[in-house]
Amino acid sequence: MKLSIRHDTTYSYADEVCTSIQFLRLTPQNSERQQILEWHLELPRLVRSQLDPYGNILHVLTMDEPHGALVLSAYGQVEIDQAREVEHDSQSPLPFLRSSPLTKADAALSAFAAQHCGTRRDRAALIELMHALAAHMVYSPGATTVDTTAAEAFAGGVGVCQDHTHAFLACARGLGIPARYVSGYLCTEDESHLASHAWAEAWIDGGWYSFDVTNRLARPERHLKLAVGLDYLDACPVRGMRRGGGAEHMLARVQVNSMFQVQHQ
Repeated sequence: MKLSIRHDTTYSYADEVCTSIQFLRLTPQNSERQQILEWHLELPRLVRSQLDPYGNILHVLTMDEPHGALVLSAYGQVEIDQAREVEHDSQSPLPFLRSSPLTKADAALSAFAAQHCGTRRDRAALIELMHALAAHMVYSPGATTVDTTAAEAFAGGVGVCQDHTHAFLACARGLGIPARYVSGYLCTEDESHLASHAWAEAWIDGGWYSFDVTNRLARPERHLKLAVGLDYLDACPVRGMRRGGGAEHMLARVQVNSMFQVQHQ
């Protein structure tokens, strides 16, 4: 299936920003299940690409002159192999056994993982865990923030794709299974879920398998991967810092087109 994506992010500020730095993971890569047909970035100035420690394509945009707004755009076309269930890469999965402040399992998450997986460490057990987390944590936009931890979202019983993914990672790593956070885009018929999306991948039987808790999907049929990491902070498409500017307003718009439908954020 071919997907056409456009992702526009606009920052506007109450006062002029003196300087800002944006870390952009907005460029997907070829893999066994996705082929990049074309991809473009539209930024205020030319920047060079590099690879971050997790192998993601990273662009660092530095604005040294005063500015009152910032517009970042990424767009292109990607071919998705809907039949492929597993992916392989050359990096070791062992770093993804580490937890992070956002994905640290507390006693409740550890008990939940043990309840649903027991001594099993196979894909079927993780699929059962995925469904159980989706049932426990009701999809509720606005109920959490980017700083909400897996334990906090799990205790509240609500969250969005980021929280679902963090909770799954906490459980999987607690079971001794390498698991990583994935940011990207999703083409779905359910318009209540954003086209900009997050899900998990777990290392089982020598490969990475996807687990989209929010949509209860264990096959990434309509998912386009942008970046991976230990958690949201490692893989989010746009992350930055600034000096000055006062109050900030951010508007993100994502369009995902396929031969079947169009989605808007």
